[in-house]
Amino acid sequence: MRWIALALMLFWSAGFAAAQQATHVLVSKGDRRMQIMNGDTVLKTYSVALGGSPVGHKEKEGDERTPEGSYVLDWRNSKSSYHRSIHISYPNEADTERARKVGEDPGGMIMIHGQRNYFGWLSPITQWFDWTDGCIAVTNADMNEIWALVGNGTPIEIRP
Repeated sequence: MRWIALALMLFWSAGFAAAQQATHVLVSKGDRRMQIMNGDTVLKTYSVALGGSPVGHKEKEGDERTPEGSYVLDWRNSKSSYHRSIHISYPNEADTERARKVGEDPGGMIMIHGQRNYFGWLSPITQWFDWTDGCIAVTNADMNEIWALVGNGTPIEIRP
């Protein structure tokens, strides 16, 4: 009888976890908020830190802006210099073309990530200001949850 109860618990847990997977991610730069969504349902909301110059769309390498627009979370790095990272597909074709027209490098390697390795204990301080080069930073605990909820190929919309 215990085996049946255990099997039912595992089955229910697996189904619950699958139902809780993100269908898309919404970021509001102005509110410093990221929402993990499943359809119209908000699964989780996180406070974020952005690039050091957060107002406006990322235009070039080194401008410390977080991009705005529709992208895809396309791959992840569990051995990043920061506590886990998920890549945002910036630059897209429009970003690349815009930068080419003005003779600039659009930049890249924009990620959602936790704190710099070995400095996670500073997140109560670092999450109060914008400090990245254009990435979206969360606490390490939040990054662990996001890692589990968001799969590769998940759309992300970053709003002003």
